[in-house]
Amino acid sequence: MRTHLGEFEQLLLMALAQLGPDVSGVDVRELIEARTGRAISPGAIYTAMQRLELRGFVSSTFGDPTPQRGGKRKKLYRIRAQGSRALAGMQAALAEMGRGLKARASTR
Repeated sequence: MRTHLGEFEQLLLMALAQLGPDVSGVDVRELIEARTGRAISPGAIYTAMQRLELRGFVSSTFGDPTPQRGGKRKKLYRIRAQGSRALAGMQAALAEMGRGLKARASTR
C-alpha cells in the first residue's frame, strides 16, 4: 500500500491529529483555512478523506442526527495509528531533506 502523502493529505492528517477524535469535515476545513489562509472546498475535504479512509489512515463514523441539520447525521473522522505513522514518516523525510538547507542557501 502506498504510504506517500501529498501536501493536502498531510494537512488533513495534521488537522485530525490536532483536533482529536470524531471531528467533522467542517472542523477540519476551518482549522486548515485558519492556519494556512488557504480556501478549501468541502468537496475536496470529503474526497481526500475518502481516499485516506480507503488507505487505512482515517476512519469515520456518523454522529447523532441534529435538528440544525434537519435530522441528518454528520460524518465524523479520526486519524488511525497507520495515518499517524505515515504522517510522522513524511515529517521526518521533510526534516531530513531540509537539514542543512539554510547553510547552503546563504552561501549563494
